[in-house]
Amino acid sequence: MAGSGEFDSVTIALLRELQKDARQTNKALAETVGVAPSTCLERVRELQARGVIRGFRADVDPAAVGRPMEAVLSIQQRAAHREAIEALLEETARLPETVRVMALTGTTDFIVHVAVRDMAHLRDIVWRLTERREVARIQSSLVFARVEGPAMLPLD
Repeated sequence: MAGSGEFDSVTIALLRELQKDARQTNKALAETVGVAPSTCLERVRELQARGVIRGFRADVDPAAVGRPMEAVLSIQQRAAHREAIEALLEETARLPETVRVMALTGTTDFIVHVAVRDMAHLRDIVWRLTERREVARIQSSLVFARVEGPAMLPLD
């Protein structure tokens, strides 16, 4: 691999292929990318050690596990001091319904993507969050469709 911030064509191919199917064998991955299995394994381990690859996880369909409704909660805080931001970030990330949480700049302080059973379940989450004194406002938007973007690769 080139320097710490550079990615050669093999590394880019590895990243692309692993994002398509992280369960493929090292041998299959090496064949697809065109390198020896030992080289492939070394490259993947190096990407993990550098923090480029943060982990491998199953992509679970929320509806298949009893959560057919998804929503995005836009949360505005009353107090935007660091401790309050960190506390709310941690609490929302721990909710079993949470898919992803993002802390933002601007008038919305957090976006929380949740997957729930139904409207009553969503209402309960919103009400639970509004009980926190630092939460000024929550706006919820139902997700009608979700499409993943392309593989995460370095930009030219």
